[in-house]
Amino acid sequence: MNDPMIGRRSLLRGAGGLAALAALPSLSACGTGTSRAASGGGKGGSKTVIVRDSGGAFGEALQKAVYTPFTQETGINVQVTNLQGTQMLAQIKQGRPQFDLINNSMMDHAKFVGQDALETLDLDRIKSLKSAKLPEHLVTDHSVAASFYAQCMAYRTDAFGGRKPQSWADFWDTKAFKGARSMCNPEADLPELEFALMADGVPMDKLYPLDVDRAFKVLTRLRSDVKKFWDSGPLPGMLLSRQEVTMSTVWHGRLADLLKQGVPVAAQLNGARRQYQGFGIAKGAAHVDAAYQLIDYSLRPEVLANLATAYPTNPASPVAYTKLTDEVRNTLAGAPQYYDKGFDADLDWWIKNEAAVTKRWLEWARG
Repeated sequence: MNDPMIGRRSLLRGAGGLAALAALPSLSACGTGTSRAASGGGKGGSKTVIVRDSGGAFGEALQKAVYTPFTQETGINVQVTNLQGTQMLAQIKQGRPQFDLINNSMMDHAKFVGQDALETLDLDRIKSLKSAKLPEHLVTDHSVAASFYAQCMAYRTDAFGGRKPQSWADFWDTKAFKGARSMCNPEADLPELEFALMADGVPMDKLYPLDVDRAFKVLTRLRSDVKKFWDSGPLPGMLLSRQEVTMSTVWHGRLADLLKQGVPVAAQLNGARRQYQGFGIAKGAAHVDAAYQLIDYSLRPEVLANLATAYPTNPASPVAYTKLTDEVRNTLAGAPQYYDKGFDADLDWWIKNEAAVTKRWLEWARG
């Protein structure tokens, strides 16, 4: 199962990613990833739009909730590719992108903007922005957010005698909440410095700019209790279900399958870190009009709600939550009762500091 959070192994990391781009072979050698086409009648038109998404279960949900009904409504066929970040940039740089619309993290869209790899958006062509009521910071000159994922703590409900951890300070407190921990490896997501700082008393609204030295000091206090640094979405759930750890950081949507299986786990969304993903149009795209139409369709609140019903992703549109059943809405980190418990990752800070922090994290983990 691939992840909607785009699999960071395949994406650019500051200067390292640019070096990888420079070293890429010609397009004929670099491959184009797997692809698939939307099925379902439609109006019989011959128009096409090619979308890059991350595939896997999230891709299947996009196909069901977005691409197929879009084709049925408009007659525009949707083809999908799962290209990696360096492959996409190589094609754009050579002026021959084999895709039009990019479904990616907003952080990576920002990196692409730095490489002049995205078209400037004409927001007047995205009519659903008005009905979706996206927060202002989620609409930029080159990309618009559609959903987010939340990184939070998960714990075994049978591990602490009925007590529930309430904060990141509890995650660090291995005397009151005994057992091994698991945390994220930068291969999977951004280093979890914010969680360490909150465990040390930094208020959620005062996190940025991150105090890196302080964060690593706090991480060191927990280092001996971290059994495994997870590098893939399923791993925290596996460690929890096998009782190898009592608490782990986790992508919140991953808990849905564990709960269906009856594993005694729960999430604590206090201090959850949100990262958004959405759409940008590749510079030099061949099917720009169709790309705009698919963005417009995808951001309709009812379509975002359909996607959240098909897959545990959190709509960026607050209106979409009003179109969900109580049962579905209450499982999402974006539900009104949970939203204010978390915070948005500061993308500007991370883009400037990610490479240095990741290098330091790897040295720290080895030490």
